[in-house]
Amino acid sequence: MREVAALAGVAIKTVSRVMNEVPTVDPELVERVRGAADMLGYRPNLTASSLRRGAGRTATIGLLLDDVSNPFSAALLRAVEDEARARGVQVLIGSLDEDPDREREMARTLIDRQVDGLIIVPAGQDQSYLLAESRHGVCAVFLDREPRLFNSDAVLSDNRGGAIAAVEHLLARGHERIGYLGDRPIVATSGQRFEGYERALEGAGIAIDPRVIAHGLRTLDDAARATTEMMASPDPPTALFASQNLVTIGVATALHRLGVENKVALVGFDDFVLADVLKPGVTVIAQDAAGLGRLAAQLLFARRAGDTTPPRTHVVPVRLVPRGSGEIMLAPAAPSDPGL
Repeated sequence: MREVAALAGVAIKTVSRVMNEVPTVDPELVERVRGAADMLGYRPNLTASSLRRGAGRTATIGLLLDDVSNPFSAALLRAVEDEARARGVQVLIGSLDEDPDREREMARTLIDRQVDGLIIVPAGQDQSYLLAESRHGVCAVFLDREPRLFNSDAVLSDNRGGAIAAVEHLLARGHERIGYLGDRPIVATSGQRFEGYERALEGAGIAIDPRVIAHGLRTLDDAARATTEMMASPDPPTALFASQNLVTIGVATALHRLGVENKVALVGFDDFVLADVLKPGVTVIAQDAAGLGRLAAQLLFARRAGDTTPPRTHVVPVRLVPRGSGEIMLAPAAPSDPGL
């Protein structure tokens, strides 16, 4: 800072005020100081300056997502980032890839970096590793899934209700043999959506048939392969419910390859880009990703500001978006040959 001040011909205090973006500094001085800083390659230590200003704050938060390349995760990130930016806070992000060990490792790494709080899409079944940290003031909000063995705020979609709505939508079009394709049931969102699938069928008096159920699908190729196998069975489903956006894309791809996209009804959970461009357009249960991320960030910042109300789980509504694939009616059975 002394070198910057000397080169710019100003006091060290002026350099400090410019770097801290104090709005009352003369614009000409701001230009001189920043020019000198650029020439010298000087960058302020924002973490250290934030800690000095009080309360041990670093103006950073951590955001741990399942997979930042997934469109749903990307939408969560953007919403959290917008809330943080409005408060002058930076977001440090990481992908967990459904790995509990990676979750613990990355959470502790961010805590070691003195982030002001964490927003986590949990991968594991045990978040008690945060108990000691919470006693030292670390705030955490859980997004998309509730924590286990740790009491904290959580923000999630109405997964069961959305799945029930999807299956009932297909039932209303005459379908009774409805296939299910999704991730592992141990993943909280997948488990809740599968429960909704089961409840809707049971409510209609239809027995659950494991031959039209495929779990553990993580990629588009997994979903396409499972769909192809399911449709090749002796008694294939006439409609399909896909419980995750990447799975839905894989299912739709397989149906098009098989040439049955206009015969087999499809509803997917979670929207995706170009879902409305496909022929037929893909009917989905749309989550409010922006609303989820925004609320999670608001809850975290409220906790950091001193909110001590009991933690609670906030459930954000979902909505069915009909586009064509979910509205395909059950084809009438072929008439039997009276001569047989």
